[in-house]
Amino acid sequence: MTPAQLQQPKIELHVHLEGTVRPGLLAAIARDHGLTPPAGRPPDSFTDLHDFIDRWNTVSGYLRTPADYRRALLAYAAEAAGHGAVYLEPILDAEERFGGPDGWADVLAACCDAAAEARERYAVEIGLTPQVFRGQDVDVAEEAARVAVRFAGRGVVGFGLSGAEGRHPTEPYARAVGIARGGGLPFVPHAGEAAGPDAVREVLAMGAARIRHGVRAVDDPDLVTELVGRGVVLDVTPTSNLRLGVARPDRPHPVTRLAEAGVRCSVSTDDPAIFDVTLADEYALAGRLGVDPAAAWAAGLAGALCDDATRTRLAALGDRAYGRAPAVSA
Repeated sequence: MTPAQLQQPKIELHVHLEGTVRPGLLAAIARDHGLTPPAGRPPDSFTDLHDFIDRWNTVSGYLRTPADYRRALLAYAAEAAGHGAVYLEPILDAEERFGGPDGWADVLAACCDAAAEARERYAVEIGLTPQVFRGQDVDVAEEAARVAVRFAGRGVVGFGLSGAEGRHPTEPYARAVGIARGGGLPFVPHAGEAAGPDAVREVLAMGAARIRHGVRAVDDPDLVTELVGRGVVLDVTPTSNLRLGVARPDRPHPVTRLAEAGVRCSVSTDDPAIFDVTLADEYALAGRLGVDPAAAWAAGLAGALCDDATRTRLAALGDRAYGRAPAVSA
């Protein structure tokens, strides 16, 4: 990627805050808590999504306080801005280790403050998208949704659901999703990564505003046609898909086929520190796979959960960098 391309404005809609923490910062946070930093692991060593989730849980367990999350968010805002990011929607999990609703609220408050600081320091807009996960205690998930709603309009812009598709069902979390949506937070779930097209259809039926991953939709031509017709944005993470076996190196990457079919594909890193990638890396790879930066920008703008004023500013940035695109709406 040339220096000019590096600085082209970029939107990232799918990045786990816990997975952005580079080894140096992670070691510093570990030492602050009197812990031994986790051993490294090659970024291409994962056998599947479930193996990756185990590693992710190990890494995320070192983030224990609101201050840890604040440091992580500011560090990634600086990094991503260096790769041209002007809008981010970081994901953060409602974990029981925070000690219940009050602890979760403290983490969200710290991240909302950090997002405002990042806007001033790095000129990057941040909308937070907290989430619960499949397999989590349902009552905990519903309480987490209520806490997230308290921060709607204060930095939180959406509510998600992740976790091991195929091992744990989605349906038990419908009430948590309803609580969030009723409080003004659009639903932005993970689906269509470890599981196939039916998982994508399930979250669409639950009112998904956008789908994180969704690439397994490519296995169902009728679903692909539906995604195109409805203008649904898929947040694709090309390297993650390859490292976790969702895409195979001996076959066309799903994003290539989705883009050729006309599906809107935004581009993100997923967990850049764990996969040892950058946002610029992912945009460059996506370009080689058939999603050029202008198309990624347009999809990101269409899928962003920002307010109208932010959308207008982002559209103007995109017009200057890529040329005027067709109008989009949330």
